[in-house]
Amino acid sequence: MRDKNKLVIWPVYIDRNRSRSQGRIISKKSSIAEPTLIEIEKAALKLGLNPEVEKDKSYPKSWWEKSGRVLIDNSAPKTQLSRKIATAIKEIRSK
Repeated sequence: MRDKNKLVIWPVYIDRNRSRSQGRIISKKSSIAEPTLIEIEKAALKLGLNPEVEKDKSYPKSWWEKSGRVLIDNSAPKTQLSRKIATAIKEIRSK
């Protein structure tokens, strides 16, 4: 059973190549192309969100695809944290 103090961040939440109906929860302007679990984990560590990576999980809308997920501390609304993670990944990629 999942911890109630954690939020699930699926890569599809911040993937620019996905539509809203496919699971993206932030705007295309804020999102990034093809985020990886490692990038999400690094960004969450940078933000101090204590990430836990689960590589063998599948996003329910695309159950055939083992995309994995990252559990982070529930310290703010999911969309706000997703935007911060996407911004942090953009910073990491630009270096």
